[in-house]
Amino acid sequence: MAEFVVEFGRDGGLVEADGRLDAAAFHRNHQAIWAVLRPFLASKSGDVVEAGSGTGQHVVHFAGHSPDITWWPSDLNTQHLRSIDAWRAHSGLSNIRPPLRIDLSDPAWCPAMHDGSGPGKLLAVFCANVIHIAPWRVAEGLLEGAGRYLRADGRLFLYGPFKRGGKHTALSNAVFDTSLRESNAEWGVREVEALERLAAGAGLALVEIAEMPANNLILVFGRSETVDPGA
Repeated sequence: MAEFVVEFGRDGGLVEADGRLDAAAFHRNHQAIWAVLRPFLASKSGDVVEAGSGTGQHVVHFAGHSPDITWWPSDLNTQHLRSIDAWRAHSGLSNIRPPLRIDLSDPAWCPAMHDGSGPGKLLAVFCANVIHIAPWRVAEGLLEGAGRYLRADGRLFLYGPFKRGGKHTALSNAVFDTSLRESNAEWGVREVEALERLAAGAGLALVEIAEMPANNLILVFGRSETVDPGA
């Protein structure tokens, strides 16, 4: 899996003595993201994996607002995993599990589900700001794995910048896309339609597109057989 464009802790951000990292984006977007997740998660229980948790701040915020949900943060970067665990300890929340080390480019990206030490079938997978700073095989693995691991009523939430109809939704996204591709030809802002095709191959379908601040979107996918074509 590709290195991060920004590795938290090396970007000049605050690093606490216990390893907690601070992401500026968290402070800008966590409330808007939770407003999309909350209606689906309300009155439900089950396991949710956050794929690519970064600093760990989002999962702490979400877990604090959903005591009946068991949250499983994850990442591949060692420093991020340390930060996630430090935020987990700092929060004192009992519904956050120790972070999983997962590589999303492998469709069987949650080995803890196979050996019995991790979650069961998932109520949801949440993934923010990952697939545009990674090779396309990461998007492929993420979607295929979600198709394997989500329960019948489960949802996959993808947050970030996306193209629609082959076009950027804002000039700032186009500039960002260019900078990504100049850093690594395998990175870039992904097209909604390309992700829909991947999802279809994994037995998933696009349920909702939620407009977010700063020209971002949340794409919500559910199992194809549970999605009303007329919705």
